[in-house]
Amino acid sequence: MGVARLELRGVSKTYRNGGPPVEVLHDISLAAEAGTVTALVGRSGSGKTTLLNLAGGMDFPSSGEVLIDGRATQALTDAELTALRRRRVGFVFQFFQLLPTLTALENVELPLLLGRASKARQTALDRLGWVGLEDKAGSMPYQLSGGQMQRVAIARALVNAPDLLIADEPTGNLDNASGEQVLELLRRSASDFGATVLLATHSAEAAARADVRIALRDGRVHSIER
Repeated sequence: MGVARLELRGVSKTYRNGGPPVEVLHDISLAAEAGTVTALVGRSGSGKTTLLNLAGGMDFPSSGEVLIDGRATQALTDAELTALRRRRVGFVFQFFQLLPTLTALENVELPLLLGRASKARQTALDRLGWVGLEDKAGSMPYQLSGGQMQRVAIARALVNAPDLLIADEPTGNLDNASGEQVLELLRRSASDFGATVLLATHSAEAAARADVRIALRDGRVHSIER
């Protein structure tokens, strides 16, 4: 068997902010292959967002290891971490986080410009077309519906064809129809781009679309369902 795209080995996370230590995650182990969707489910405070941040190299565990293609994020240099976050990991958030002064196309194009990629404009247009919004390229975020903004955010997250796509409650701010569109795009991210999709959600409908469902309770893995 090959190396898992994403693996957490005995990961714990404790925060110390001047008061008593608070353990948010305890001894979490999981693995996710390329081209699969894994859903993290659990109540608010169960540790889902913290786990996503660790998986995406935005934070580091207090103990244990987070590995991407077999390499621990803690072992990466600052330059390697920047490259990882910019080119190999895409993020989708509940509240879209589009820049309000940029058009839809410019929002999607921005990661490519920051990375000095060639053919940035055409690649951004291709991704907008992939999410069905090429006709909204010149629209500002305030001119788009919530579902459209989230689709633009997915196009932006995928513009570098990342290995890992991390989505934090991506349907939490959407109506049912828009949420279904977003979930379908996340599934297609795995099949069309080979991305490893890690999704945190409160939605049973969203979790049902995943290949693997991991229930968290009080920072621990409560169950794994395939």
